[in-house]
Amino acid sequence: MKRFLTLKTLRNYFYLLGFAAAMPFGWVDSVSAAGPPEIVAKSAILLDLNSGRILYERNADEKRPAASTQKLLTALLVLENGNLDARVRVRATDTQVEPTVVGISPGHTYTRRQLLTALLVRSGNDVAKCLARDHSGSSERFARAMNAKALQLGMTRSHFVNPSGLPAKEQYSTARDIARLAIEARRYRFVRETVRLRSVRFDFPNGKHRVLTNTNKLLGRDPIVDGMKTGYTKSSGYCLVSTASYNGRAVLAVVLGSPVPAWDQSQALLRWGLTRG
Repeated sequence: MKRFLTLKTLRNYFYLLGFAAAMPFGWVDSVSAAGPPEIVAKSAILLDLNSGRILYERNADEKRPAASTQKLLTALLVLENGNLDARVRVRATDTQVEPTVVGISPGHTYTRRQLLTALLVRSGNDVAKCLARDHSGSSERFARAMNAKALQLGMTRSHFVNPSGLPAKEQYSTARDIARLAIEARRYRFVRETVRLRSVRFDFPNGKHRVLTNTNKLLGRDPIVDGMKTGYTKSSGYCLVSTASYNGRAVLAVVLGSPVPAWDQSQALLRWGLTRG
């Protein structure tokens, strides 16, 4: 077994994810005095969405690739541009990107709403490139808009090069900055409603359709989870922005640079965070 999967880690996960999940949710208040779960990701942050209070952080200001979690910034710029019912014609250059594509084809036309939904649910890189070009004329100009918006949000330790989060030199963010981004994106009802969808039907102009399954596997796994965005590349490791709410409480966790899928760590953080008074 790899060294980062220590016995203590496994016991911690078993306790928080197995035992706690098997009990009525109100029971978790009784474990609120326990310390935070053990995290193997390189960076993480957990905060209370109601008060803004930081409940946990680990290397939260350390710069690192954020993978597709930065698509929240792409979505934010598209939403600020407005007119989601405007139609966007796909160009050949929009589809020249791999991997994780929805399958849009040159010459096909979609509404911004369709594309934005596919971006947030299935994380299509072709969709990200198409929306960026529609917004700014090119991915390069869109990146400049991303950086300007990031500075406006106080994301001073971030720099973006493309709309998708695919590996690129001088593209990075931090757990704290991605948390700032997620909070801003959640101000939009469209985002809040879309990121919680477990799947969505995507209709192609030729009459065919595809069911897009949400990349966030925490949805449906735990009833408290209501979003938000996944990310993974070989250089970034596993990344996840996740939100949860229960009984008037709401928390947001950002996990970046995990050597293993971030589901268990994020779920443990969310559940633990909801026990903090």
